[in-house]
Amino acid sequence: MQFRNSRDRYGLVAIIIHWLVAAAVVGLFALGFWMVDLSYYDDWYRRGPDIHRSVGLLLFAVMVLRIMWRLVNPSPSPLSNHQRIEVVGAHAAHGLLYLLLFVAMVSGYLISTADGSSISLFGWFEVPSVTGQVKGMEDTAGTIHYWSTWAIVVLAGVHALAALKHHFVDRDRTLLRMLGK
Repeated sequence: MQFRNSRDRYGLVAIIIHWLVAAAVVGLFALGFWMVDLSYYDDWYRRGPDIHRSVGLLLFAVMVLRIMWRLVNPSPSPLSNHQRIEVVGAHAAHGLLYLLLFVAMVSGYLISTADGSSISLFGWFEVPSVTGQVKGMEDTAGTIHYWSTWAIVVLAGVHALAALKHHFVDRDRTLLRMLGK
């Protein structure tokens, strides 16, 4: 398999980043959804959020890498059987997913650093607060984080359904290209 994207297919780097982001988003959403019902005395009360924050910070780094990679390595051309509305819709959905991911990650960071504290990345190093203490920021960022993550899940579900539609109904190579075939 080729390293870079070609005119007809995705390269190994784009494929790995795509599926890594997809797995991280699903995992972070599931962990976040589960964490909100933990009691103070649960063993995971502190461990769950620490993992969630650390993976979120790593996802931020991967998304920055993804954007840089996409700037120097454009996506393959749309398939010839794709209608203009599908191509425009796919571009809009990808752009919105990128935007929502950054909104979710930044708002998550702001929730955790609203009191001026830093975030430990798996105990390897600390990511400091850039805002210091800001009264009320945790609540506002929490609301933004909540709704942006739900929007990501819904839009990612539509994205997945569109890929399955292309594979099973249209019988084209849309999904296969992202699977490296």
